This record gives sequence, C-alpha cells and structure tokens, in this order.
Amino acid sequence: MNRMKRPALLLIAGLVIAVVALALWVPLSSPSPETGVSPGAGTSASPGTGASASPGAGASGSSAEASETGTGTVPGFRVERRTGRDHVLTITSAALDREARARVLLPKGWSPGSGPWPVLYLLNGCCQPAYDSWASEGGAAELTARYPVIVVMPESGMVGFYSDWRDGPGWETFHLSEVRGILERHYGAGDRRAVAGLSMGGFGAISYAARHPGMFQAAASFSGVLDTTHSAPWLLGRYGEDPDDLWGAVGGPEWAAHNPVDLTSRLKGVRLFVSCGDGSPGPLDASGTGGDGGEATLLGQSREFVRRAERDGVEVTADFYGPGTHVWPYWKRGLERALPMLMTAVGAPA
Repeated sequence: MNRMKRPALLLIAGLVIAVVALALWVPLSSPSPETGVSPGAGTSASPGTGASASPGAGASGSSAEASETGTGTVPGFRVERRTGRDHVLTITSAALDREARARVLLPKGWSPGSGPWPVLYLLNGCCQPAYDSWASEGGAAELTARYPVIVVMPESGMVGFYSDWRDGPGWETFHLSEVRGILERHYGAGDRRAVAGLSMGGFGAISYAARHPGMFQAAASFSGVLDTTHSAPWLLGRYGEDPDDLWGAVGGPEWAAHNPVDLTSRLKGVRLFVSCGDGSPGPLDASGTGGDGGEATLLGQSREFVRRAERDGVEVTADFYGPGTHVWPYWKRGLERALPMLMTAVGAPA
C-alpha cells in the first residue's frame, strides 16, 4: 500500500511546485515603461522577447524594446533610461511613417503604476539642431524638478508646424494621439495638461489648445508665431517646403483654421501666458548683438493676439519685456515666469 501511495504523493507535490513557479513567473505589475508591454492586454510575456536590456545603451541607464499593446493609439517604443527621472523614447510612429523621439522627465515620487500625473508639453521652435532643446538649452530639467508633473519634449521636425500635413507628416497625430497614448498607458499620465513652446512651438501651443477644446488647461507662447499669414509661408519656403503641402492653398480656409489670431474665441477657459521681446539687444544678449527684426515682427503678432484674446474674454498674462532678441536665454526666463501659472492650472503647484 505504501508503494502505491508514494507515486501519487510525488505527482501531487510536482503539481504544487509547477503552480507556484507559474505564479512567480507571470508579471503582476501594471504596464511599465521599462518594457512597454502590458501583460494580458493583447500581448503575451515571453522570456527574452520585448523586454531584454541592452548593456551600454545609455550613459547611466539602459534601453528596452516595447511591443505594440493592441490599443490602436499606443505605438511600439523603446526606452533609454538616462537617469531614473530622464527617459528618451524612440517611437515607431504610424503618423510619421518612421521612428521619432520624445524625451520624458518624470516627477519626484513617480513609480510604475503611480498616477494620474499632470503633463506639461514643451514644444520646440523651428530650425533647432536638437529635438530636445528645451532640455539642452532651456533648463527644463532644473526648472520643472520641484513640480509634480510629467514633462514631455517630443520631436517636431524642422518646420513641422504642429500639424497633420495635407501632403507630409502627421505631427499633430504623433503628439496628441501616439505620444499621449504612451504617457497615459505606460507612465500614469492623467487628463490635466499644459503646453508651452517657443517661436514655432508657441504657435503649436496656442493652436493645439484652441483646436482641441478641453485637452489643455493652460498654454504659453514665448516669441511665438501667432499669425501664420506671412511667417509660415516664409519659413516653409526657406527650408524648401511647399506651403500648399501644409494646409492647402495659402490663405485658404485651413490656414485660418490653424491661425492663433483667428482662434482666440476658442480659448475661453484656457489660461494663457504670452511673452516676446522687441528685437533690440537686451540684458540677456551677448555683447555686440545687433537688432532682430524677426523678434520685432513676432512682438506685433503677440500684441494683436493678446488684444483679440482679451476682447473675447480669455484670461491672458502678457509679458512684453522690451529689449530682447530671438534667443534661448529669454525663452528659458519665460518658462520660469510662466510655470507657476501653468502648474496651478493643472493642479500641480510646487
């Protein structure tokens, strides 16, 4: 009889061990930016696929493959962890038909599964040599470190103009659907958002806020292109782009539908910050700097935008600070001045 019981006991013990091993192997956490994979959400976790770290991929972090989660608006992406707070995402974008990057700065106390966190989009200007110039030139990491907010600096093209081109890339979809989807699914981003940008990015900030009611609670423009009538065709032509490929024939209805000075009535309920210099050399310019006619032109656009916004009952803080050219020290200072309002609007005061 004992001989008959022993095999049965061994079989039961083996089954128990197998169940325990399976429970330990299956991930129990929420979707993690380390892998980009949400177990049980249309993908299966397999050892050695989609989540293997690559040694030496970053100065002090690592990169990991992320697979499509099956949600439609969340593309695949890879993560380079520069520090615990500083992540660089390489995103497989259907809207752009190529890979593109977004740099993400995480708030103190962030961990996988935490949230919801407010989000601050920082938008680049035209013609910047680096997609993340807000980090390398604008002091974004230092200025935002004390706020409980996720900061994202997405790639935007040399003259992308924060739009889905009629014949070209879909920057608007990349920013507001694909990047947004990754932040919400994998980083715990919530529905409180602010957006700020310089020059072309100032256009993007105001245009996005006006054209997507309820998506942003606050927006800021620093030396922004706030009237595209003349500035946009000139910039596009300078960089070899056909202006008609952006919003159709110049002066047509789609140009007005994207033009900040024509959209002020759609910004009610959005708190705004608008700043610009007058183009003369100022206190933050290098010695010997000459006058800047481009900045003077943008000041005229900013003044007209503020006039129309106030007429339409929009809450605007204007900072027309006088002498100053179209350079980073003024935009960095502008962000520092705008942050208290932007963060209060999204419920993330210091």
